[in-house]
Amino acid sequence: MERVDKENYYLDIAETVLERGTCLRLRYGAIIVKHDVIVSTGYNGAPRGRQNCTDIGECTRKKHDVPHGERYELCRSVHAEANAIIAAPREQMLGSTLYLVCHDADGGLMGDTSSCPMCRRLIINAGIARVIIRNTPEKFTVVNVRDWVENDDTM
Repeated sequence: MERVDKENYYLDIAETVLERGTCLRLRYGAIIVKHDVIVSTGYNGAPRGRQNCTDIGECTRKKHDVPHGERYELCRSVHAEANAIIAAPREQMLGSTLYLVCHDADGGLMGDTSSCPMCRRLIINAGIARVIIRNTPEKFTVVNVRDWVENDDTM
């Protein structure tokens, strides 16, 4: 029996976390790991106490044909990365790795995803060192957060 590598092990866990997501367009799962310990998890959904899109049966951005990556202020959800960061103590995030997986509305893996510019800012300020994004069930992209600091003009 062949063991799954550490990156895919944590990506598998993030993929399970996204099953709690309540977005009707895309469901994200994120986990923050430091020294092989899961520090926190997050999925996208409405703020605590507010109705989720799955509860009300509609997505405002979808209703108005807003393209992906635009008009986040219309979205009811807090992003998975933000929820994971909110749930983690800062000292545990410094130098950590955030694992990110996304599924579309039909449950298919979205392999060409990344964190939005707002979440990138949060990740940078949290002190997270790397983001690992699932592309296929076995392949992933490793992002050095320092590259976002130095080279990302979308922020």
